[in-house]
Amino acid sequence: MTMLERLLGDRIQGGTLTVIMPSGERSTVGAGEPQIVARIHDKKALLELMRSPRLAFGELYMDGRITIEQGELIDLLSMVVGANRFEDGGHKGRLKKRLGFVKSLLPRRNDATASRRNVAHHYDLDERLYRLFLDPDLQYSCAYFRDPANSLIQAQEDKKAHIAAKLYLQPGQRVLDIGCGWGGMALYLNRVAGVEVLGVTLSEEQLRVARQRAEEAGVADKVRFELIDYRAVTGRFDRIVSVGMFEHVGAAHFGEFFATCKRLLTDDGVMLLHTIGKYGKAGKPDPFTDKWIFPGYHLPSLSQMMAASEEVRLIATDVETLRMHYGFTLRHWLANCDAHRAEIVALYDERFFRMWTFYLAAAAVAFEHGAMNNFQVQYVRDRRALPLTREYMEEAEGRYRHSASHVSA
Repeated sequence: MTMLERLLGDRIQGGTLTVIMPSGERSTVGAGEPQIVARIHDKKALLELMRSPRLAFGELYMDGRITIEQGELIDLLSMVVGANRFEDGGHKGRLKKRLGFVKSLLPRRNDATASRRNVAHHYDLDERLYRLFLDPDLQYSCAYFRDPANSLIQAQEDKKAHIAAKLYLQPGQRVLDIGCGWGGMALYLNRVAGVEVLGVTLSEEQLRVARQRAEEAGVADKVRFELIDYRAVTGRFDRIVSVGMFEHVGAAHFGEFFATCKRLLTDDGVMLLHTIGKYGKAGKPDPFTDKWIFPGYHLPSLSQMMAASEEVRLIATDVETLRMHYGFTLRHWLANCDAHRAEIVALYDERFFRMWTFYLAAAAVAFEHGAMNNFQVQYVRDRRALPLTREYMEEAEGRYRHSASHVSA
């Protein structure tokens, strides 16, 4: 039995994987299409792969010590993970047991200093990188595909309308955007609903771009952006929205997050929290992503979110699980990166390009076959803050989509 067979056993069922060893020997598992050929270039890489496969595979690919000779990286990852899906018990698969993966570590602390450092690691990269693979509005979170065939631009516009509709907005309200990114959501809410928005971020690059965009749109007096930790925000807001930020809070701070949001919400306020999450129980972060992409992150389970919000008596009034949408989103981002390879390499280098595309491909596969998903949870302080039925969401979403399409036309 070859090393490859010992590692993967019968896990490869939807295609053929051939690995060329440093000696030139070929090992093949699986059958059928797609056919993937990977090469391991040195003997030390084999030892690293055996010792810590989840971290080492990404690092070896990033360093060019594992290369894909035939086929695509994302197809290789899909072949392995897709053969052992979360739905089929993949989160407790044999490979994980064989290689001795441990259970979750104790929650890590993300105080204000650590949060600022972690955010800078990722979001203070060159703005030009993000413009090369994101949509023109710089939406760096899960899009909303009303049709899988929709473009990334359309899906991101629909995401903003979907979220705005859940906020039950009224003209003149004050909205807090926690983790405002490059300002796209804040500007959108002001444009379609006539609300005033304060966006807060810990990224100096995002702050610069967001403020510039508000000035160019002529709404800097209505849409403001500040470099401040959400825990230091004062005042009260009619609405709170947070998209793609909760992943960076850390499990040890969930209670603090929800307590802060309750303090900042008016008595009849509404909050919409959009976050990557995990089916089943939350676990240890992916070691490659934690080391190279998003240090200090934690993907919550729905039960973790509910337990923490219940402690401060925030009432969950609507819960939606977006299952496949981020997989579609990430494939668009990956395709855009591939299309702009030369520009990304010119900004950084080949190693960075391989690191970035490995991150996007692995994340796409995790949403398509693994335990990752997106949650949208609506919260209120007062059970009477919203209409009795969800029809208002459908009406507002249609109105916002029409308004946005009219502006873009």
